[in-house]
Order: sequence, then structure tokens, then C-alpha cells
Amino acid sequence: MSCRLLWVACVLAAPIFAEDAATSAREKVLLDRIEQLEKRVSELEERTGATATTVAVAPSGVVAAPVAPPAAPPASPADPLRGTSVNFELDGYYGYNFNAPVGRVNLLRAYDVLSNAFSLNQAAVVIENAPDLSIGKRYGARLDLQWGQATQTLQGNPSNELRPDIYRTVFQAYGTYIVPLGQGLTIDFGKWASALGIEGNYTKDQINYSRSLWFNYLPFYHMGVRANYKINDELSVNYWVTNGTQQTEPFNGFKDQLVGFNLQPRKSVSWTVNYYLGQEHPDLVAYPNAPLGSLPALPTIQGVPFSPIVNPPQGKLHVIDTYASIQASARLQFALEGDYVNQRLYTSSLPAYTYGGAGYLRYQLTPKLALGGRGEYMADHGGLFSGVPQVIREATLTTDYKLGEDFLLRLEYRRDFSNQHYFLSDTLGLLKKEQTTATAGLVWWFGAKQGSW
Repeated sequence: MSCRLLWVACVLAAPIFAEDAATSAREKVLLDRIEQLEKRVSELEERTGATATTVAVAPSGVVAAPVAPPAAPPASPADPLRGTSVNFELDGYYGYNFNAPVGRVNLLRAYDVLSNAFSLNQAAVVIENAPDLSIGKRYGARLDLQWGQATQTLQGNPSNELRPDIYRTVFQAYGTYIVPLGQGLTIDFGKWASALGIEGNYTKDQINYSRSLWFNYLPFYHMGVRANYKINDELSVNYWVTNGTQQTEPFNGFKDQLVGFNLQPRKSVSWTVNYYLGQEHPDLVAYPNAPLGSLPALPTIQGVPFSPIVNPPQGKLHVIDTYASIQASARLQFALEGDYVNQRLYTSSLPAYTYGGAGYLRYQLTPKLALGGRGEYMADHGGLFSGVPQVIREATLTTDYKLGEDFLLRLEYRRDFSNQHYFLSDTLGLLKKEQTTATAGLVWWFGAKQGSW
């Protein structure tokens, strides 16, 4: 009897055990599917970097609806100063002229103008927001402000500027637009440093501390419009229209012009050729220091009286300038410059001319230590540069030592020679054929701008 009852119980319980087994199998299938979904979501996250939606499992074993990620914050407006760099340079020196000249003056020097004096050559601020075609930005601008002795040399020479004080601290101020033509037509409008001659304004970018005779003679800056067209990766051409040489405001109605090209057949070789045509004779005279109301009969420019010149000279200026640089190795660099200048006072006058050139060498001894040299020749026939017909030579030896990434000590020995008694001595009126100087310069610079300034 008991055996029959046990058999009946097993028969009745079989469906229940079968149902439990089926339920367990369904749960296992669902869990397997959930695990597969989680793996696929993880793979998608790795591919796209997006935040994965959360997959939750309900207590009953049913897959819950995905939970949406939080909404992204609204996009902020574009930063108008994006890509702008603010850069600073401080350049000072102590120099000694072995002639012990009266007034402690070094003649024919552009920057190291004083002897036996601690001097501030220049303090400069460079603000730049350059074009960036990688983000579709075709325009930009640059502003260079300057104070110190170099400002007096570069800026506001009364023989060139009618109102020199207005632009005294503004070395460069120009805007740029890249026209989408071919590989790019770059147009600048404003005031910019001249590209005549291989040397430039900022000491950190030069081989020597002192500047060459040719840097001191050729134009420092121009005001106008310039265009550069890149024909290919090796060749570009230049064209300028300017108010004149070192004329922010023109002193005559003629517009100077330049044509030239830049050739870079290799990364280590560059060659520039320029031809400049100008007319550097004023057709008016301004009196910026005249007391107010002292010249009532004369017209004025914003309060500055001026008078026109009757039959002003109109002779032309011609400048042929070429220079090349060769990076012979990682440590050795060569550079050469050649110049010819021809100028007439009147169109019928005989021309005065000056010609010559310079050679440069720089060798990097160690990552911190370098040696640089310069030799120079200038035949100043007619005295266009120095005011005296003479032949001038100079030799310069410079040692660089980097005290920091943006901190440079520069020691220099230089000797200038002339075939005339020209240089000052310790006695007024007693001139010498040579001057020798020793200079120690310190240069600091900071900012995000890379390469040459």
C-alpha cells in the first residue's frame, strides 16, 4: 500500500519539477542575453568614447529600459582671444669703447650706442593673433610696442617722420588676411619691419649683439600694403606699396614699391632677393616744436604747422638687396648679404651710391654655448650712410651662453675701421680711423610665440 502511495505522489509532482526546471532555463537564457548586451555596450563605448547608457536588471529577470545620460551643458560662446599670444623681451647691455670717446658715443651703431654705461637697449611687448588655416581662420593681427634706446634709432627720426612722437612706441602694427587663391595670397596692411637686409630687430634672433652697418643704413620699417604669394613649397614672390622708407606718414606724394622673391630649395637653405624703388625727398616741412600760435600764417596738420617746399627734389632711390642662409649642419650656420644703393637728389643729378655686404658664421659648441662672427664691408661713396665719403670695414666676434631657456648672455668684441679719420676720441676735434668696443648683453624673453619674432 505504501509503495502505491509513493508512486502516485511522484507522478503528481513531476509536472511541478518540470515547470521549475523550465523557469530556471528561461532565466539562464535571459541572463546570458543581458551579459551579451553589456559586452556590446562596452565595445561601443571603447569605439566612440561616448558615455554608455545604463542597463538595469529588474528583480523579475526582465530587462529594464535604458537610462538616458544627463543632458550636455549648453555650448559656451567662442573665445575671441583664442590663439592670441602676449610676448615680452627685455634687452640691456654694458659696453666700453677703448677710444674713450667724448660724450661716450659709439658712432655708426644702431643699438649699442653708448660707451661706459649700463643701458636699456629695448623693452618690447609683442601681441599677435595669427591666421590659422587649420581651423579656417584667414585673418589675424600683430602689434609690437617698444621702449628704450632702440626706439630712438628705429622710430620717429625727424628727418623722415613729420610728427615723430605720435608713433614713437609703435614698431609694428598690421593686420593680415589670406586670400584663398592658389596656395594662398597673404596681404598685410599697416606698419611692419622692413625685410631689406638679413638682420632684424630682436636681439635673441640675431647671430651678434650689435647690428651691422647695413642694418643701420637700410630701412627699418614701412607703412603700406604688402602681398606675398606662395607659388609652391619652394618659391614665393613679394610686392609692396609703401609711404616710403621709415615714413609712417608720407612726406611726399610718391609711393615706394618693392618686388622680390624668397627661394627655399631645401629646409636648410634660403635665398631672398629684393628690388626697392623710392623717392626720399620731402615736399613739405613740419614744425612740431613750434609754440602754439607762433606761425599763424601756416596751415596745420592736427595743430602742427607746416610749409610746402617749392620745386622739391624728385630724384629716385634704388636698392638691390640679397641675402642667403645655409644651415650646413645641426651646429654650423652660414649667411651672406650683398647690397647696392643708388640715389639722386634731382632727376638730372649725378647719383651717389653705396655698396658692399656682410658674411656671418655661427657654431653651436654645446647646447648652451655658441660662437658667432661677422665681417662687413661698405663703400660709402657719396656719404649716403655716414655723411662722409669713406670705406668702412668691421669685424665682430660674439659668444652666446644660455643661462636659461629664455635667458641669454652675449659677450662681444668688435672693431670698426675706416680709410678716413672719422671716429670720436677722448679729445673733441681729434678723430681716429678706428674704434674698438667690448660689450656684455643680457636678453630675457617670455611668451608663447615660437621661432623668430
